[in-house]
Amino acid sequence: MLNTFRLCSVLFLALGLAACNTAPNSNRTTHSYAFGRPAAHTAAGVAPVVVSSQPSQKGPANVAHIVYFDFDSYTVRPEDRGIIDSHARWLQSNPGRSLTLQGNTDARGGTEYNLALGQKRAEAVRKNLEILGVNANRVEAVSYGKERLVEQGSSEAAHQRNRRVEFEYR
Repeated sequence: MLNTFRLCSVLFLALGLAACNTAPNSNRTTHSYAFGRPAAHTAAGVAPVVVSSQPSQKGPANVAHIVYFDFDSYTVRPEDRGIIDSHARWLQSNPGRSLTLQGNTDARGGTEYNLALGQKRAEAVRKNLEILGVNANRVEAVSYGKERLVEQGSSEAAHQRNRRVEFEYR
């Protein structure tokens, strides 16, 4: 039963991604980038933050520990799925470790709304990890809303850097 559910979940995710890529005219807005345009393989948003080493085994080395989101969205962007896949593989090879996903938003909007949006973002990443085989009991999703801004300011670049989920290993 569980394998059927996983298979259905993977198929649903694949069909959803395929449907997202078939729109001939996208109404997406142009994004400003805080640190230059992302690498050629990314389509939108901020380039992934890549950590060069993890000396205390705080997750996979040479993999970003942050996933970014578009404005008012909790959908994981296709270009960030590889980051989540790397974390899922690391968690599977390190069964004694667990993870807290910290959902964040930019400064716009009310406190309650942003707490809910941050939670939805963390839950979206958690769901992707579960689909990839990570036990749900090892992953906690929390929201900080707009309380932990990494960049002050009202520019689109500042807002983009704040719309994120951070991976914190325990």
